Amino acid sequence: MSQVKGGEKNRGYHSNKKINCGDKKKEIVENTNENSFVLQQFRAYATELDDKHDRFERIVKTGRDITIESKRIIFLLHTIDKKSKQESVLCEADLRLQNVAQNHFKAISRELENQDPYLYLKAYRNGLEEYIEAVTFYQYLSSGNMKNWLELGKALTYTSSEKSKFIQILITPFEYILGISDLTGELMRQCINNLATGDSASCYETCNFVRNMYKGFLGCVSISNKEINRKLCTLKQSLHKMENVCYTIKIRGSEIPKHILVDVATEEYIESDEGYQVY
Repeated sequence: MSQVKGGEKNRGYHSNKKINCGDKKKEIVENTNENSFVLQQFRAYATELDDKHDRFERIVKTGRDITIESKRIIFLLHTIDKKSKQESVLCEADLRLQNVAQNHFKAISRELENQDPYLYLKAYRNGLEEYIEAVTFYQYLSSGNMKNWLELGKALTYTSSEKSKFIQILITPFEYILGISDLTGELMRQCINNLATGDSASCYETCNFVRNMYKGFLGCVSISNKEINRKLCTLKQSLHKMENVCYTIKIRGSEIPKHILVDVATEEYIESDEGYQVY
């Protein structure tokens, strides 16, 4: 009984102590000098953090718009199936890419003015990678090649509000590598589309282009990065599928009717890989 009573007394003691502690805190708050230097500093820090978080969220929303529009442009580029249609599709894609650069990325550059861009890179990284994929896909379809990441940085450079300075969207080699690694998946789909339309010559050209990209990516295997290693694995799979298409055209093209050639070339992957969908 004495132990129980003692426990009840202890619980009562701690309970009273919490109440007293709360009253003490309330008293401290009431007696705090609003003009104290420490309190003013904390309020300044709170304002600065709120401003950073709000800016980060605005950039995230803009980055989502870039991602959505870039995906739509990629889908538009996949609709190229005839020479007569190619010029109009490329023209429309170019205008839409310029619109993304002059509106969405320009809005991000305004947010990054006088700020450390590395603090906000994560906010628009996904949109940037998707945009790189769309731009390089357009460049390949229009010229058979693609520009390097420095040229892309020049295209995303804007005049600041001070008129005498320039703001460049931060594009590191890492984001560019991830973006063009996703491009190889689109080129694999384009290769299948070309086979479906009977343009077997383009299949060889695209396969050789991706093979050269794969050789360049082999120099990145020493980088201890999970994302790059995953992209490299996907790139290798895409290249294997394209080489299988070229093999089918070269070895079995004479014995298989052209209208079912694409089915034979993709029968190994068609059930498990959505990437072989013909647009």
